Amino acid sequence: MPDDVNMTRPALHLRPYRPGDLLALYDVCLRTGDSGDDARATYRDPLLLGHVYAAPYATLCPDTTFVLDNGARAVGYVLGVPDSREYAARLEREWSPLLRSLYPLPDASDTSPDARLIRAVHRGYQVPTGAWLNQYPAHLHIDLLPVAQGGGHGRRLMETLLTALRERGVPGVHLGVGLSNVRAQGFYERLGFGLLEREKTSLTYGLTL
Repeated sequence: MPDDVNMTRPALHLRPYRPGDLLALYDVCLRTGDSGDDARATYRDPLLLGHVYAAPYATLCPDTTFVLDNGARAVGYVLGVPDSREYAARLEREWSPLLRSLYPLPDASDTSPDARLIRAVHRGYQVPTGAWLNQYPAHLHIDLLPVAQGGGHGRRLMETLLTALRERGVPGVHLGVGLSNVRAQGFYERLGFGLLEREKTSLTYGLTL
């Protein structure tokens, strides 16, 4: 994977995910893994974030995964899960066991970001318990490299996924955003998302489809 993406602004093509995009998804996930900022200096293992927040979504739900392609590689994506409970069950059957074998539980004294994420892998995906989940069963992640930010590309990705979810009869979708990520909060609110739940460090938004 090249260390830096060309920062000129080539035409970007929005298209469905293909398996050949997977390494680029890992890269985008890492470079945006610190509330939208580059997380390469945060994690010792550069694949760990992608193992949790990108690859399983694209692998298990490829029909609701879309990318922005600059002609050479994917530089942004949106990952959608039509049903969070079903996703959690499939993750537990088809993805998490392999990750747990690759990443044993770290020592309790290890408080590094890698260790915290590995412990989350061993806990398993935590399906939200809010009463709102039946109304908003889908969830999503969207990440764009700086070269893909601006120009309405994020909105195009979101609208493409939301259309795909509507076509599948999904009643609503939710997403999480860090409490400090005010820019992302504004983006979702402009798309019509409303606040469902507030926690200590994050907000959960929902949109009726």
